[in-house]
Amino acid sequence: ASLLLDPRKSFADACADRQRAQFVIWATSGSGDPSNANVPGTYDDPGIAHSLDPAMAPTPMNLGGKTYTAAKPWASLPQNVLDRTCFFHHTTLTNSHANESKVLRLMGAIKRQEMLVSLMARSLAPCLGTVQVEPASISGEFITFGGRVLPALTPTGLRDVLISKPGALTTLQKMRDNDLDRIYAALKGSGNKTQLAYLDRMAHSQSELRNISDSLLGSLAGITANDLNGQITAAVALIQMGVAPTSVIQMPFGGDNHSDANLARETAQHVSSIAAIATLQQKLQAAGLQDRVTFVLMNVFGRTLNRPTRMGRDHLGSHHCTVIIGKGVRGSVIGGVVKSGSDYAATAIDSRTGQPGASADIRFEETLGAVGKTIGAAVGVSADVLNDQITTGKIVQPALA
Repeated sequence: ASLLLDPRKSFADACADRQRAQFVIWATSGSGDPSNANVPGTYDDPGIAHSLDPAMAPTPMNLGGKTYTAAKPWASLPQNVLDRTCFFHHTTLTNSHANESKVLRLMGAIKRQEMLVSLMARSLAPCLGTVQVEPASISGEFITFGGRVLPALTPTGLRDVLISKPGALTTLQKMRDNDLDRIYAALKGSGNKTQLAYLDRMAHSQSELRNISDSLLGSLAGITANDLNGQITAAVALIQMGVAPTSVIQMPFGGDNHSDANLARETAQHVSSIAAIATLQQKLQAAGLQDRVTFVLMNVFGRTLNRPTRMGRDHLGSHHCTVIIGKGVRGSVIGGVVKSGSDYAATAIDSRTGQPGASADIRFEETLGAVGKTIGAAVGVSADVLNDQITTGKIVQPALA
């Protein structure tokens, strides 16, 4: 819009590092799923309860040359995926469903109350040359950018728009072409390099959109529902088309499972969602995007770990585990859990080793800020931006490749 209003206005290219810049697919849920309960780092203490279903059997797995134990679905991910997977234990500082948006703002640790997914989008968009700077919210979760609530997209809605037959909307292409030609003519003699490059990117995005491969159209046509499979397909398609630097989806791991006899729902959704993570990695590989996209799983809070009856789990604000998978990530387990009161809490972390201990320089209260900074560093946001915009925690270098 700013280009149309004033074509001669300067545009700043704020890209810090094009080589490290990553698209991000961010899975989140306000349900507070028990995704923290069966990850590596939760099997060292026999007081932590896990599903007894054979599908969730404790299984050894290799991360960064070290052997850990986790639920079978996590350990079953391909080793080339595990080699770039970090399990980061931390607190979210809340046990309230209503605070999901606050957790995405790192509970006030990000300046101007920006969400981390939006802070990253703003920094990454100039490097990735996306059509828009804002995240794409595909999950229906409440996402803001610069204080504005973003519209919630649906996979089926995107399918209908992107593969619809020619009609009133498609006739607007000629109008857009004419406007681009007119603006380019105005800038040809006096425009600067950044302005002309911006126009080239707009024209390039248009030509790419018109020449979407048959395989991509077939993939979109295969979306039948707004479920997890539909969200993953839509997220990958938006990246292939260079629409948004970050996309937000929802991935269930048991939901708000206060009453979950024998942790049956927790088991079923761990199996299905971790299989979906494997499918996502396969889709990225098939599209040649395996080194350009980072996946993040972070929810509003974790669930109680000390549940010997295995009849469900309650809210737990003192422990969560964020999962990060991408080229810039090293296979690792950061931090851990420790007995705290009647349940468990995340430990303080040594930023130099990633381990808990007496030398920890990241306090328990700062671990949410630390995971935020570490995610940002993994996807190519500069340390200067992260340290300026996120006021707590430190980047944990052992989590980074």
